[in-house]
Amino acid sequence: MGTGARHYRGNDPLTGEPVEFWVSGETISTTPVPGAETAVDGGWILPGLVDAHNHVGIAPGLGVDIEQARGYAYADARAGTLLIREVGSPLDTHPLDDDPLCPRFIRAGKHIARPKRYLRDYGVDLDDPDELAAEVARQAQAGDGWVKLVGDWIDREVGDLAPLWSRDQLAAAVEVAHAHGARITAHVFGTDALVDLIDVGVDCIEHGTGLTGDLIDEMVERSIALVPTIIQVDNFPGIADGAGRFPTYAAHMRKLYADAPAVFDAAREAGVAIFAGTDAGGFVEHGRIVDEIEKLSAVGLGNAGAIAAASTEPRRWLGAGLLDDGDRADFVVYEENPVDDLGVLRHPSTVVSSGRHLL
Repeated sequence: MGTGARHYRGNDPLTGEPVEFWVSGETISTTPVPGAETAVDGGWILPGLVDAHNHVGIAPGLGVDIEQARGYAYADARAGTLLIREVGSPLDTHPLDDDPLCPRFIRAGKHIARPKRYLRDYGVDLDDPDELAAEVARQAQAGDGWVKLVGDWIDREVGDLAPLWSRDQLAAAVEVAHAHGARITAHVFGTDALVDLIDVGVDCIEHGTGLTGDLIDEMVERSIALVPTIIQVDNFPGIADGAGRFPTYAAHMRKLYADAPAVFDAAREAGVAIFAGTDAGGFVEHGRIVDEIEKLSAVGLGNAGAIAAASTEPRRWLGAGLLDDGDRADFVVYEENPVDDLGVLRHPSTVVSSGRHLL
């Protein structure tokens, strides 16, 4: 009589080594399960892909409810993304944790910004920037181990990108986040805000198009990660076109876009840990993780490095399971090796989320 357990056997596309495990319920067993039915025998098996910068609780016009967020999460899962670091959302998406067909989430609470210095209603706007550390404490408790700051945004009085916080405010924020067991990340497009953020020891930079050689070296020294969101950076020319009465800002965004490939390649060459993130939600559709992987390959990571940056490496960074005994059964199977052709990633033969077959 069948046990409901399933057996999977194939190869690791990154190493070529054989992979074999069993799934019983929602978890992986590396010990054979008697009576298990073989579900996959052959092909190439990866741990579920990771989108390290995603917002299922955000869409154009805002007002996302939990069922809309569920639909966005399903779109990501169908593309093979089974772990999402949700770096800021006005919607509490914790109810999705009970849905085994959704990716696993690691959240950063709400964005922390200042009035008129970020997208309206996306996060918390602090009238008093000296309250940053206190708000970081609140968002650390609301999230799952991360806090998200808006590091720079257009300052309409300046007419260009400018930092939102002083160095002292940032230093206090990082200290509080770490005291609450959370890591802290920051949205940054330009260069000026990066100086203090990196100096005070944030854990990650989102976008990072303004990085310079010295800042990259400091990121390596301090083990600060980078999630470049290249498919979002591709929107910079459109943002510049819509800048209207801010020509300096528009020119700055165009230059950041033009320089981005070289910046990201320099970060890779220096040894910065780079992870795939789509910035889905708002201006980028969900389910586009493969587009980001292709972009990462093109800026110097190569096919294997780009796949690792969207699977095994961010899982280690985020403390999530791979394909080890007792891990949540989240994995993707391909008929051909995606290292040879990234297009293979668009056509998984099997997607398993929390032990359930989505494909």
